[in-house]
Amino acid sequence: MQEKQQQQQQAKRRRAPVPVPKPVKTYTEFNNQLLFGKYSYSEIEVKDPSLKSYINLKPLVQPSTFRNNSKKMFSKAEISVVERLVNSLMRGGTGKKVGGHVIRTEGRLQGKKLKVIHIVNEAFAIVQNKTNSNPIQILVTALENSAPIEDTTRIRQGGTTSTISVDISASRRLDIALKNVALASIIGAFNKKKRIAEALADELMMAARGDVNSYAIRIKNDKDRMAKSAR
Repeated sequence: MQEKQQQQQQAKRRRAPVPVPKPVKTYTEFNNQLLFGKYSYSEIEVKDPSLKSYINLKPLVQPSTFRNNSKKMFSKAEISVVERLVNSLMRGGTGKKVGGHVIRTEGRLQGKKLKVIHIVNEAFAIVQNKTNSNPIQILVTALENSAPIEDTTRIRQGGTTSTISVDISASRRLDIALKNVALASIIGAFNKKKRIAEALADELMMAARGDVNSYAIRIKNDKDRMAKSAR
């Protein structure tokens, strides 16, 4: 009986299909991924040497990752620059200013990352149609042009307070540039006929050209001028 059972088991094993291993993606296949399936990350040039370590161009089809290492120091440098732009746009705001600051409210984009990704995708399509260039390169150039070099701070010596100019770290330069580009999009579309995707596309193209009509370029020039006068 035992011999018959063993023979039957062996026959079943022979008839069982051999599992085929799934193909594993190679490094080149991961490296050739296109943003939104359309825009290539290759040949993107970062001219600013101080921002090279912080402008992350990791190939991603969708700029959305689960940031589990957010408590680590300098962890923002490991996030794609396109995803950081998406995160900067996820804020509430009415587009109005009080005391030089944009009012923060429970805006429509706050917390809805998928909606913001669609907005960035549409803005990149507008940029490509108008410039015939890779919108990722336009974004990188816009951030380089709108990142301030100096800022001012107040120090207290005895009973007097004075303003002095200070250098800005590369990480903070990129943070300020992303924040100003996002604010320009919100301000440019609030209570206007222009949609936020169109406002974002216009801001990226103007900042990439160094146009003084760009909100981010204007804020950068103001900071640099104030820092120069405080030297």
